[in-house]
Amino acid sequence: MKINILYEDNHLLVVEKPINMLSQSDNTKDEDLHTLLKKYLKEKYHKPGNVYLGLVHRLDRPVGGVMVFAKTSKAASRLSEQVRTHKLKKIYLAITDGIIKKDSDTWTDKIKRLDNGNSIVSSDGKEAILDFTVLERNYEANMTLVKVNLHTGRHHQIRVQFASKNYPLAGDQRYGKGNKKQIALFAYHLEFYHPTTKEKMDFTVCPPKIDDWTKFTVSRYVQ
Repeated sequence: MKINILYEDNHLLVVEKPINMLSQSDNTKDEDLHTLLKKYLKEKYHKPGNVYLGLVHRLDRPVGGVMVFAKTSKAASRLSEQVRTHKLKKIYLAITDGIIKKDSDTWTDKIKRLDNGNSIVSSDGKEAILDFTVLERNYEANMTLVKVNLHTGRHHQIRVQFASKNYPLAGDQRYGKGNKKQIALFAYHLEFYHPTTKEKMDFTVCPPKIDDWTKFTVSRYVQ
């Protein structure tokens, strides 16, 4: 599979993760982005032996969008620190089943990860905060297009928090209605500071025009 390379220098590799691809390998042995990019670097630069590529953050398998990888251990360390201090920002587009009446809101919940791989809102969970802005409402389809900014990075956080408020994400087979469509969640914008130059970097990509994304004028909001 050809990966969309958004930016590359001696320190960084910024790409668009395809939907339904693992961020890194797991016990399924399915194709994953991290391994594919290491092969890309090995072939492009004719590198012998193993290629270093630091995984700084992840996206759930069904979720596509912008990801940054580190080409050196120093870059990985500095980017990981930005993740910890919330200087690396991922902004998502999502479509919910149901019309959200508020134009914007901030939600604070506690999310607990279960042994079966799911997460739930629970009083003994970890604090989970996000804010969202409604971009567009489709009353005929009974769906809402929202922009979501994560303040914390809990497991399945966006999916769980919206589902807990009775606005499950469209196409979410785990927490939603269980239909066969692609989940309408996409990490469309990424911001961080270059690990060596300190320059602010930002990248934006548009979700693919499939399934419920075609019910909104998404490109209007992706600048």
